[in-house]
Amino acid sequence: MLIDTYGRVATDLRVSLTDRCNLRCTYCMPEEGLQWLAKPDLLTDDEIVRLITIAVRDLGIEEVRFTGGEPLLRPGLVGIVERVARLTPRPQMSLTTNGIGLERTAAALRDAGLDRVNVSLDTLRPDVFQALTRRKRHADVLRGLEAARAARLTPVKVNTVLMPGLNDDEAPDLLAWAVEHDYELRFIEQMPLDAQHGWKRDGMITAGDILASLRTRFTLTPEGRDERGSAPAERWIVDGGPHRVGVIASVTRPFCRACDRTRLTADGQIRTCLFATEETDLRAALRSDAPDAEIARIWKLAMWGKKAGSGLDDPSFLQPERPMSAIGG
Repeated sequence: MLIDTYGRVATDLRVSLTDRCNLRCTYCMPEEGLQWLAKPDLLTDDEIVRLITIAVRDLGIEEVRFTGGEPLLRPGLVGIVERVARLTPRPQMSLTTNGIGLERTAAALRDAGLDRVNVSLDTLRPDVFQALTRRKRHADVLRGLEAARAARLTPVKVNTVLMPGLNDDEAPDLLAWAVEHDYELRFIEQMPLDAQHGWKRDGMITAGDILASLRTRFTLTPEGRDERGSAPAERWIVDGGPHRVGVIASVTRPFCRACDRTRLTADGQIRTCLFATEETDLRAALRSDAPDAEIARIWKLAMWGKKAGSGLDDPSFLQPERPMSAIGG
């Protein structure tokens, strides 16, 4: 079991498969100049599967989320999913992706054992998409979403970040579109995870701003604390149901007391929090032929030292040095 000194138990493992991405979202990474991890530093497919096996078999992990960077860029992704699906007990598996390439891989991922996907899409307008991502790939993302729904990777969740002066007026339109297409929309407050350290608390679009905008067109009924559990998103029933909309308010409404996550970076480091500035090296143990029991011990020790909160509510918050692409969203 992965337990910390505050009594929280980690049952959800986020696995970053690569730091590379085929978009350059303004809130995540600079347009150019970011140095990628060298291939020898990345975990191999076998190493990833071994660590997930230890986590599921020995440490109580029940859910595995594959992230990046962009995980669809990992050549061995389908094989990794297939091997993890054969574990006993079998964990629930999901994927967070920008949707580019999902059109051609959704069916194979479902056949391999993937349960569902989260797709990032911040706008319905192709020109705004290009401004936010620095790429002309809006139509590819829409096709990827359709392919995920057709492959029954459901519920298909859409993650949206609103940015001042770009897409901050789109919340009601995005929700209407998500309801029409049977996607579950989740707004995420912009977090301080950009490599260029351009994030500023002042001026960010908050959960309160998002909900006020949505209520100009929809009736939102809180889902309730019991339904939420340890999920990061607060959810509201839209116009009486059955559709729901979520808001992940990491900055203004932290949910650290219910956190059940542990994170594995693409280069084999354990992070106890997305905003942590310290990591614990599992790659070195793997490559020095440490037995599974020793790796599990190191992992438990890392989680035991997890801090009470993310520190985002502290005005002197120290921004992590590594961008989100390197540690997994």
